[in-house]
Amino acid sequence: MSSAEVAVQAFRKLESEDLRVLHVIETAMSKHEFVPKELIAKFTKFSLEETAFRLGRLSKFRLIRHMRGPYVGYTLNYAGYDCLAINALVKAGVLEAFGKPLGVGKEADVYDALNPKGERIAVKFHRLGRISFRQTRRKRGYTTEHTGWLFQSRLAAEKEFQALRLVYPHGVAVPKPISQNRHVLAMGMIEGAELAEYKEIPEPEKVLKEILSNIRKAYLKAGLIHADLSEYNIILKPDMHTLIIDWPQYITKEHPNAQQLLTRDVKNILRYFKRKYMLKVKLKEVLAYITEEQKMAIF
Repeated sequence: MSSAEVAVQAFRKLESEDLRVLHVIETAMSKHEFVPKELIAKFTKFSLEETAFRLGRLSKFRLIRHMRGPYVGYTLNYAGYDCLAINALVKAGVLEAFGKPLGVGKEADVYDALNPKGERIAVKFHRLGRISFRQTRRKRGYTTEHTGWLFQSRLAAEKEFQALRLVYPHGVAVPKPISQNRHVLAMGMIEGAELAEYKEIPEPEKVLKEILSNIRKAYLKAGLIHADLSEYNIILKPDMHTLIIDWPQYITKEHPNAQQLLTRDVKNILRYFKRKYMLKVKLKEVLAYITEEQKMAIF
């Protein structure tokens, strides 16, 4: 069972006092790796007996971890952090109910969900820490050695939400950004599958053109580069149109490594279509098409 599934099941059983304890632990984690029970009692203004009862419930629901040493201390795990974010999104009128998982990856879980109007949305839980710390730091410039996984995941969600808000108004094919809280991102529904999962697609040239057109729009109109683009974060929808997902590593075109990372993105896509569908396109011509404000025949 994933952390999100644990959180969704537990959330239905949580009382306001339980959430208050989770909030206090979250706040105190900025100064304590494990928050002392006495400190939790002080800031919740609960008695030690009530605090112990609430901590017992939260432990039973698998939302916190504890440490016994010189003192007894508690910290949130991902499921506990999930509950705080879910609670905020429910209160904000963004989220009503969860459905099935849409995808579980190394760095995120994505779920089908409903808003209060009964409309389907996608909810993404960032999960940094599933891959090695060294790999996370290498891939993501906004992490530091002393940053905890929960905080890193919140930064990833904030950065991705910012990217979607920048590119979506310019017609780039990305999920519609709806809301973000902590490490969780609510966005428009994602239907289809990763490009890499398709054994065959009917018109590969058309799909490639659409992908390159969206890279161009992001670059010229929003000034953004995905910086981690591949066949694994392009969704091919049932109507054979595309969505570009997973934007937390985006950079602006003013970034010192902008051209290098744009080139890498384009190379990844061209390499995939060449290997899978024998489509040969010149990298130099594609880069000229993307970076210059002129239409150009690239096939």
